[in-house]
Formats: sequence, structure tokens, C-alpha cells
Amino acid sequence: MHYRRLLVVIAVLGAVTLAACRRDAPPPPAPPVEQEDPGPDLDSLRAWEDSVQRAAEAAAEAERMAQLQAEARATLEEMVFFEYDESRITPQAEQVLRQKVAILEASPQVRLRLEGHTDERGSGEYNQALGSRRAESVREFFVQMGVDANRFETTSYGEERPLVNRSDEEAWAQNRRVEFVITAGADAINPPSD
Repeated sequence: MHYRRLLVVIAVLGAVTLAACRRDAPPPPAPPVEQEDPGPDLDSLRAWEDSVQRAAEAAAEAERMAQLQAEARATLEEMVFFEYDESRITPQAEQVLRQKVAILEASPQVRLRLEGHTDERGSGEYNQALGSRRAESVREFFVQMGVDANRFETTSYGEERPLVNRSDEEAWAQNRRVEFVITAGADAINPPSD
């Protein structure tokens, strides 16, 4: 009988133990409440699009201005040429110089050195003086057009710095020139106003 009692006690304890271990499964989590995605705020989207548009327009304008400034610089540095043994400004040179005047008027900080050159014919002394007369005739043209004379310095290299090292009419024509060197205001060159 003892044995039976022991079996009954063990069975009861086992049942109690099993009942204590068994738990109901936790309830499944509630499904997330779906919220409607309001999408991007239309005002914010429009503001962003406007800022992108303004940035693109500013970049395009900066590129356009850089191109115009590069063209203006190239015009300022463009040489003018002279006839044999002459310091008189030719009609072709006058057209180039008038373009320079418009740029100089729009760019008051710019200063130029006018460098007179000659071909190799004639004495060194004569060519030095001829180169000087050529540079001075360009300076005088600018002054007559209303540009301040103090914005220019002149020098002559005579025949010392030929553009083309040949002795024929084509080379001589290219060596009879005035070159323009920007000595101040290179970063302040403005295109002429329309």
C-alpha cells in the first residue's frame, strides 16, 4: 500500500508540475496600425525644386559670365598691326582698338602695357623709335576715345622680339605690331555693356 500511495503522490506531483509549466501562448501581437503616408510636403518639395532651379540658373549665369570675361580678355590682348615704316593706325587696327575701348570703359581697374614692335628692316635705333611711335599712337587713340592716359604705359622692343623668325613679307607684316599686356586688373575684366 505504501507503494500505491507513493505512486499516487508522484502522479499528483507530476500533474501539478505539468500544469504549472504549461502556459497559454501569449496572444499574438496586434498588427501595426497602418498610417497613411502623407507623402512629401508639397510646399517643401516646391521650395526644393525652386532652389535647385535657382542654383542651375546661377551656375549657367556664372559660366556665361566666365565665357564673356575670357572673350573680353582675348580682345584686350589681341595685337594690332601696322604698314611698313608706319605708326599710323590702319582701319583694321581701329576696329580692334574700338572693341578694346568698350572693354576698358567697363573695366576701370584694367591697366595695359603697349609694346611696340617692328620688322628687321632698318637700323636698330630707327626700329626702336618706330616701335615707340607705334605704341604711342595706340595710346593716343585710347586717350582720344576718352580712356585715361594713366592706364597705359608704353615701351618699344623694336626688332628684338619678332613674332615670326623669317625674312619675307608675310613674316614682316606679322612683326610690325603693338602687343597688349595686362599689368593690373586682370581679375576685374568685364565684358562691354550692350
